[in-house]
Amino acid sequence: MSPTPTGRLLRTDEGYELVLTRTFRAPIDDVWASVTESDRTARWFGPWRGDAAPGNAIQVQLSAEDGAPWSDVRIDACEPPRHLTVTLTDESGGWRLELRLTEHEGITTLRFTQQLDSVDGVGDIGPGWEFYLDRLVAARDGSALPDFDDYHPAQKAYYESGPGL
Repeated sequence: MSPTPTGRLLRTDEGYELVLTRTFRAPIDDVWASVTESDRTARWFGPWRGDAAPGNAIQVQLSAEDGAPWSDVRIDACEPPRHLTVTLTDESGGWRLELRLTEHEGITTLRFTQQLDSVDGVGDIGPGWEFYLDRLVAARDGSALPDFDDYHPAQKAYYESGPGL
């Protein structure tokens, strides 16, 4: 069974934004810890090492990727517990990523955005972020982590259609 894709593409002056959201019945500080503390990111994305501060670079291990490679991540902005902007660098180039968290009546919404220069490759990128964000949901609620094969290539056509444009 393939999960339903939720992301959308928005046109910007600089290119495009790929936007996905997830909601959690949890306080914002707890969700923030899930996306910033190494022992908690290790449960769904991968652990990180280094001195995490704005302007600094850390290394993140992409534990769900083949070979679990380490990638460099520059912390561009960090305003706990609401905003984190990073640039992840790997063999594909630089990935400009942003997380924004808001809380209302005990429900925290995470808005994930990747800045894109073009929509080239979005059919591969979108399903990847759906997979990782669903891993975050599963890690937080203690359920089984999803299988990437349920996301890709099943969601590729959805993203290539330009949802939201």
